[in-house]
Amino acid sequence: MALVGAADDGTFRTGLRQWLAQAYAEFAASWKDGPQPRVLAYRKAWEDRLCAQGWSALGWPTQYGGLALPLSRQAIFHEEHARCGAPLGVNLIGHGILAPTLLHFGSDAQKERFLPGIRTNREVWCQGYSEPGAGSDLASVRTRAEPDGDGWRLNGHKIWTSFADLAQWAFVLARTNLQAPRHRGLSFLLVDMRAPGVRVEPIRQLTAEAEFCEVFFEDVRVPRDQLVGEVDQGWRIAMAAASFERGTYFIPRLVRFAQELAQLRRLAQNPDARGRRPSDDVGFRRQWARLAVDSHVLALKSQRALAAAMRGDPPGPQGSSTKVHWSEAHQRLLELGMHVQGLDACAPAGMSGLADEMTHAYLWSRAETILAGTSEIQRNIIAEHMLGLPRG
Repeated sequence: MALVGAADDGTFRTGLRQWLAQAYAEFAASWKDGPQPRVLAYRKAWEDRLCAQGWSALGWPTQYGGLALPLSRQAIFHEEHARCGAPLGVNLIGHGILAPTLLHFGSDAQKERFLPGIRTNREVWCQGYSEPGAGSDLASVRTRAEPDGDGWRLNGHKIWTSFADLAQWAFVLARTNLQAPRHRGLSFLLVDMRAPGVRVEPIRQLTAEAEFCEVFFEDVRVPRDQLVGEVDQGWRIAMAAASFERGTYFIPRLVRFAQELAQLRRLAQNPDARGRRPSDDVGFRRQWARLAVDSHVLALKSQRALAAAMRGDPPGPQGSSTKVHWSEAHQRLLELGMHVQGLDACAPAGMSGLADEMTHAYLWSRAETILAGTSEIQRNIIAEHMLGLPRG
């Protein structure tokens, strides 16, 4: 890990780029069925490889086995990792959200118990927030945690829980006080997904995959030492947890946006059955140019968010602006890709290279204006907190 001590960010970036290119190429070549970046087992195995090589716990203090990298170098890692073509892992929730939450709010015993499993990728985590009646309006959760001896009895129903069928643990926002205002009666619990009473049902997506799940808790026993922070203070912890990735969350997605934009341009240079190239059409060029501007502006927004996080500024509504902009621009990009492909977009999976990749991305992107807060909710935040408009 000599790279960690690189004299400057430029040297760190160059060395990391070379290491990632070689390491990922070797990993992909060793996979028995060839590179399969959509397959969860492939993604988990690559994530395991990164962790085994020491590329986890990037910003953790060294006393917990972390690298203590400054935020600027964490951002470089995420950018170069995306640029080399490697897929996102399956334990993003554990590495990106729960670990920093435990470092800030967890007890010494909780840190000792759970941080090593995240650092080594031995234990995968999922997030038990959204419910059928409480998606973007998180304060409306109805999952109950009732006192039961030296702990709680958990009952409720969560939905759209990423990788719940692979996870060993979940952090769950549950209502522990029915009399308190809805934001103040919630607690942040760590729940063993293998405990009696936990039932997971995968949700088949439009892409034929099942990354999301429903999770049912039926009289699940949660020991008292698996409460993070204080009883009824879960909302504060959940809001803090949401801020921990704000400097780096969009980096891989914006790198991918730029890569897909370049792929779209290459696809548009292929002649159709009549010998016409979409790239010669003025309408296509106009839409592509708009998307290129979106890509540039989103990169600037990401840099601004990173700079604010490095200064220690509190999270603000600017993240809502970036989320709406990215999700809707990404959908426009992939819709244009469908028009360029025409009937090739309907080819069987794996049959048409870049076209297949873009079709899969298009189908997956239908969720992007819903997940992590719907566009409607994000616009409400922008209206109230950035524009100062009254609540409607």
